[in-house]
Amino acid sequence: MTLSATRPAPLLQIQALRKGYGGRTAVLEQLDLTLQAGEYVSIMGESGSGKSTLLNLIAGLDRPDQGSVLFEGRDLANLGDDECTRLRRHGMGFIFQAFHVLPYLTALQNVLLPLQLLHVPAERSTRRAQDCLERCGMGALQTRYPRELSGGELQRIAIARALVHRPRLLLADEPTGNLDARAAAQILQLLRGQLQETGAGAILITHSSTAAASADRTLRLAGGRLIARPQISAAQGL
Repeated sequence: MTLSATRPAPLLQIQALRKGYGGRTAVLEQLDLTLQAGEYVSIMGESGSGKSTLLNLIAGLDRPDQGSVLFEGRDLANLGDDECTRLRRHGMGFIFQAFHVLPYLTALQNVLLPLQLLHVPAERSTRRAQDCLERCGMGALQTRYPRELSGGELQRIAIARALVHRPRLLLADEPTGNLDARAAAQILQLLRGQLQETGAGAILITHSSTAAASADRTLRLAGGRLIARPQISAAQGL
């Protein structure tokens, strides 16, 4: 049996991707990316380089002008809006720089939301959400409201919420951008540990060399394409 025959299909495969807006020069041009299940990749780039556009295309929130985005072998361009919504709900998790936790819900209630959208029975949802909060170091604070928590604690809730439904792909957009260095380091360590435990593939968008160094490999988005970047250690990134 050949090596190619035994290698699993990619979790995510992007080929010759192009996206432009309003007749301007394309933001993304002939962009390629392959992500295996369990692989953790960071993407760096200047503001306006197209990082958010790329995340939107991966999530099926936007459609490419040319090229393809295949998630578990399915081309998102061939799916309707409802199918894309179901795919995101079941297969993807999101972590944002601004946390996006709901201020009128407790930590536990925020983490329960993805499971409620999937109609997981209440008792099972509560057990899973509590376990996820515990793993993220928030077990003792599950009844607290966002106004009662620090930035690092809010990001821990965001990580728990992103992983509670066991997605195959995690998309993180500047998840440490609003945190101080100590809290950021704790969050990156937690995120890495949770990814190793769940086996989810992950893409981290960041401006931070320190954050990028937490990934298995780092790419730079420039000129509409992804360019391999020499990996640096976490110590070098500090």
